[in-house]
Amino acid sequence: MLRVEIPGRGLLELNHLVLDFNGTFACDGDLLPGVVERLNALAEKMTVHVLTADTFGTAAEKCASIRAKIVVLRRPLTGPEKERYIEGLGSTQTVAIGNGANDVRMLRRAILGIAVLGPEGLAAEVLQAADVLVRDINEALDLLLKPKRLIATLRL
Repeated sequence: MLRVEIPGRGLLELNHLVLDFNGTFACDGDLLPGVVERLNALAEKMTVHVLTADTFGTAAEKCASIRAKIVVLRRPLTGPEKERYIEGLGSTQTVAIGNGANDVRMLRRAILGIAVLGPEGLAAEVLQAADVLVRDINEALDLLLKPKRLIATLRL
């Protein structure tokens, strides 16, 4: 569990990290540099879940070295499915990271939503759904690995 006290907001007790795959920590089906090491470091503190429609069919292969549960979504509209997944884990214990329109509902549902403006861009709706916006996935993961950064951003 990752425990972070945010002044003016309260204590976050994060047991789950849920990430979108393509656009968030992969581009065109390939992992972005630095992601494997950071996700595995976070897997020491919380359960890592990767949700993907697997557009390029590479998620299982590319994520083989990551200590994470890989969930391939099969419905045409994956947004509601991602939101239900967060609810099933317990939204008050879950941080979600994403960039696409189908991530909006999971970012809103999670106790902490982080939007990533990566190489594939960012859906405009994600900005209003997230608590924090970062320039790339490694910055998002570093917020969790170095929680004082998160505190500095979110304290009231």
